[in-house]
Amino acid sequence: MRIEHVAMNVNDLEKARDFFVSFLGGRSNDGYHNVKTGFRSYFISFDDGARLEIMNKPELADPEKELNRTGLIHIAFSVGSKERVDELTKTLESAGYQVVSGPRTTGDGYYESCVVVIEGNQIEITV
Repeated sequence: MRIEHVAMNVNDLEKARDFFVSFLGGRSNDGYHNVKTGFRSYFISFDDGARLEIMNKPELADPEKELNRTGLIHIAFSVGSKERVDELTKTLESAGYQVVSGPRTTGDGYYESCVVVIEGNQIEITV
């Protein structure tokens, strides 16, 4: 068994797609639009076969997101080296994204950073 994909509701579908394509090397499909419901989505595919579905529909509830909360807290992306973690973290910070931790080696041995990127949601960048 494997996780087939993870889905994420977003307010700005195009901005989210551009982030995952531009900064993380994802490839986007052409998108889906259900004209009856207003639902829209893109599947973003990554080199190892992982997929992320980003979605939007009218009238999504969007409460403020605390960094320490229940539920999914981040999506982790492995970039292959400590140097690449450092580079991507600096690139994202320079682009205006909030780095909330790292780059650092955690107590459980991961070299990582965490960055708030999409509407209060985090990604973790790891080796």
